[in-house]
Amino acid sequence: MTKNLSLVSSDIKQLPNNIEAEQAVIGSLLTSNEIFDDISSIISENNFYDPLHQKIYASINNLIYKGMLANPITLKSYFENEKDDLNVPEYLIKITKFSTSSRQSIEYSKIIYDMYVRRELIKISENIIDSAKISDLNVSGQSIIENSEKILYDLAEKGSFNSSLIKFDEAIKQTIEMASSAYKNEEGVVGVPTGLKDLDDRLGGLHKSDLIIIAGRPSMGKTALATNIAFHAAKKIQETGNKGSIAFFSLEMSSEQLSTRILAEQSKIKSNDIRRGKISEEQFEQFIETSKNISELPLYIDETPAISVAALSNRARRIKRLYGLDMVVIDYIQLMRATFAVKEGRVQEISEITQGLKALAKELSVPVLALSQLSRAVEQRDDKKPLLSDLRESGSIEQDADVVMFVYRESYYLKAKEPRPATVEHAEWQAKMNEVSHLAELIIGKQRHGPTGNVMLEFEEMFTKFKDAVNN
Repeated sequence: MTKNLSLVSSDIKQLPNNIEAEQAVIGSLLTSNEIFDDISSIISENNFYDPLHQKIYASINNLIYKGMLANPITLKSYFENEKDDLNVPEYLIKITKFSTSSRQSIEYSKIIYDMYVRRELIKISENIIDSAKISDLNVSGQSIIENSEKILYDLAEKGSFNSSLIKFDEAIKQTIEMASSAYKNEEGVVGVPTGLKDLDDRLGGLHKSDLIIIAGRPSMGKTALATNIAFHAAKKIQETGNKGSIAFFSLEMSSEQLSTRILAEQSKIKSNDIRRGKISEEQFEQFIETSKNISELPLYIDETPAISVAALSNRARRIKRLYGLDMVVIDYIQLMRATFAVKEGRVQEISEITQGLKALAKELSVPVLALSQLSRAVEQRDDKKPLLSDLRESGSIEQDADVVMFVYRESYYLKAKEPRPATVEHAEWQAKMNEVSHLAELIIGKQRHGPTGNVMLEFEEMFTKFKDAVNN
């Protein structure tokens, strides 16, 4: 085959491309190296279709990186031994005739990138077809979907137009916008509000890109607290009319159990009574009315058990694409699994999970609120209040999290120490129970954005509802 200036062959015509745009961009770069910074923020050598253009662009990049001039003369030595019918040094001189203005070069670069995306979509489609045809017991149809979604999302979101390099003045601008938002907000909440005033005062809401951990021993109320926060956040979205939603990944409870909790909390009817049908006609009508009022909340529940980080991330991306996304809630980390089997054991697997959740928070720019169990070491101490050290056996939870909070209810442990009735000790115990039975303590063990400390809350156990303590 003899290459000419158009470089268009029957092979090149098979996939989307724009050779003329490629020639114009390279010709412009050879004429004026000053536009390289603008061009390189849009495309890389891999985005060119013609292999020769890839080599030329890579050589230009190499020379400019070294602080040298890139033009047909300085590039000549790179291509003198090129085994091709085309005289490349001569071709370099000829395509400078295609040079154009800086603005047009940028537009042509975008065309080159668009053609690259189209070619990649064709390749992805072909790979999906090939994967679907292979009979491999280790590869399920669902895993093919998940992998394909990840590749497509990366192509859509991590293209050259979404650079992670941010100039300091842009970072300052973002900080000013955040401060302005907090200043204009009477409650001083920048992030997603929790519905708990004292907690919001301490945290400023749940911030974008943060991984927030709520940890505690079983029956402390972790799920109840997460459900309360998710409901309040969804209600706020609905009230403002903004596009957005809350994604709740419930690995332990079914969507029906979760919705029952929310309805019990809002209707002030015991969830156990709802389940057993032990409610009056008036309560039932109240229950139905409450369900109508909250049925349209932008709250999406995924009840997939033992979900992997990859599957959860793909579903969160899909929710963001379709409905907008303000927060992800996960109940709970220890019921998740890593994307790939980890030979080093469960500790390493949990580390991979928390790293994946933190990466998801940054990628989607939303807070990820994840619940976590604590080690049994808490039960072996006289002082049952959780510490950060109780997370250590769970790998990198403490390291990856931006905020770590512990739910602690003294009444839970006090209940197990009930003395024999009709004794002085029992009377003292009963007085103490009356004092603490409705109280819960949220211990902030770590916060990147501010101080740690404790927040006192009230807990209505029969309705699984947390609220601000009255005398705090």
